[in-house]
Amino acid sequence: MAFPDYEGWACFVAVADSGGFTAAASALGLSKASVSKAVSRLEASLGITLLHRSSRSVTVSTAGAGLLEEARAMVAAATAATEAAHGDRFDLAGPIRLAAPMSFGIKVLGAPLAAFMAEHPAVEIELTLSDARHDLIAEGFDLALRVASLDDSSLLARTIAPIPTSVIASPAYLDRHGTPRHPLELAGHRLAGYGHREKARPLRFHREGEEATIVPAGPLFTNNGDVIVPTLVAGGGIAVLPHFIIESELRAGTLVPILTDWSLPQAYLHLLSPPSRLRPARVRALSDYLADTLKRSCAGRDSWISAG
Repeated sequence: MAFPDYEGWACFVAVADSGGFTAAASALGLSKASVSKAVSRLEASLGITLLHRSSRSVTVSTAGAGLLEEARAMVAAATAATEAAHGDRFDLAGPIRLAAPMSFGIKVLGAPLAAFMAEHPAVEIELTLSDARHDLIAEGFDLALRVASLDDSSLLARTIAPIPTSVIASPAYLDRHGTPRHPLELAGHRLAGYGHREKARPLRFHREGEEATIVPAGPLFTNNGDVIVPTLVAGGGIAVLPHFIIESELRAGTLVPILTDWSLPQAYLHLLSPPSRLRPARVRALSDYLADTLKRSCAGRDSWISAG
């Protein structure tokens, strides 16, 4: 049985991800001729064409596209094994690609990451803040924080902490329009929508065996909660938002919780990673650090609200 051509697979992945042999050669620290030769050797051994080459471009073939994800996983596993071995002998060093939601990253992540990098100055963190759901494997992320339900069983997930949410409005809005006492009364109010997918996602409330469902139909819908806050503070409506977005407004009293005797489905903060359990030491260290630090941070942020 022949051993896998790891060099060929690594060169194929590099060309596919970078879009050309020159860029791949630069990323791998090889000559363009070496990369081309390695890919051709791999294609010959497999008996298929992985890349279509022309004088102007390089594109992944249909056969290559079908193998690309598994090839990425193979290369990532080999790289992780090497880096994990190095990590046991050297100080933590090297790049980590981390993705996080925009608002959560801005409001919560800055201080923890600063402390981690101060302790490990040779680690380089590339943080991408976006409310889009990234494909960790295809986009090459080592870790991702996500505040949502999980629907991708191929990813490894650590549940860090519950994320409390509240139905909130400004005192001025409630003075003018009245305070809803039942979720169904929200249908008569300006209810701003916040979510990451379809606009008409229903809100499902429950209390002591009673349930109520309402679909947001207000003046604003967005996938970023920070954008809604000025509208709410100005008396423009009602919304459901996580506490980390509205922490300062709740403290100041410019926004207040309503329908507090009703509950919404509990949201959680998750830390996701690609399916390979073999990860570089620096990635394991950041994963453990974030899980511990953010668990305590989320609990501390909510304690004053719960006490109130």
